Amino acid sequence: MSSLPAPLTLSDHDRRHRTLRRRRRRETATAWAYILPAVLVVLGLSIVPFVWSLLLSFRADDLVTPSRWVGVDNYDALTQDPHFSQAVRNTLLYTALYVPLSMALGLFLALVLNRRIKLVGLYRTLIFVPFVISATAQGVLFSFILDPEFGAANSVLHALGISRQGFLTDPGQALLVLVAISVWSGTGFCVVIYLAALQDVPPSLLEAARLDGAGRWQLLRHVVMPTLTPVSLFLVLWQTINALQVFDLVYVTTKGGPLGSTTVIVYFVWEQAFKNFTAGYGAAAAYVLALALLAIGVASRLVRGRRPAGAVLVEGGAK
Repeated sequence: MSSLPAPLTLSDHDRRHRTLRRRRRRETATAWAYILPAVLVVLGLSIVPFVWSLLLSFRADDLVTPSRWVGVDNYDALTQDPHFSQAVRNTLLYTALYVPLSMALGLFLALVLNRRIKLVGLYRTLIFVPFVISATAQGVLFSFILDPEFGAANSVLHALGISRQGFLTDPGQALLVLVAISVWSGTGFCVVIYLAALQDVPPSLLEAARLDGAGRWQLLRHVVMPTLTPVSLFLVLWQTINALQVFDLVYVTTKGGPLGSTTVIVYFVWEQAFKNFTAGYGAAAAYVLALALLAIGVASRLVRGRRPAGAVLVEGGAK
């Protein structure tokens, strides 16, 4: 009579391995249960709209009737649209004025407020307050102040013997006025960033430069400014992105007028999608702006990558 084979039994190592795998599966399931709402929010509010709007840019869609595929016709039409060209020019001019003005004024105020003066905390707070005011509130406020008939600005000019100005109703002045309003509100952010950077300048570097006979201008040019280069690059990128995406202020104050003199790209996108009901065309304009922002981000990354950390500081100290 042949003997039956002995039943297979799990070793202690195999049992521990299976127990560990079951535990890991439970932990993974628990983790996904916690993060799934956040994942769904990210998918629903960013990735899905991104893909949908990208497909929309290749279609003719009025958001009411069924859309049809038109390929790159929307992008071709943009290259021939004088209104889009004007919006691009207005946006570039606004950016070219706003970014350097806000940064230069922010640096100047930061240098002033970096000293030990009386009530310096109050001054810093007052300069930063406009930054936290919403663009909508700013637009409403300055629409009253700059009203050509009843505004306080023209009342002051009249008292000084200066003729009334159109401000936001003058095609030659409207965009410049918007730049001035934006500089008033956006400078506070630059001041805070520059102040933080100035307080990180090594005192030993400043003292060594003074012992070598460096004056105030030499200190600023050869020691302080080089150490602020990384911060300045960040502010250029930040302020440029904000300038290219300006919308609220334009919508509240001028609605793109007068005569299209303040129509910027984002307002052009809104106008095409929700006013003219050419959503596909507006989506194409939005992706042109997105590509420009992507190019700016990549260029900034390359510039920062080519400048090794600490090289600026060493260079400034050596001089």
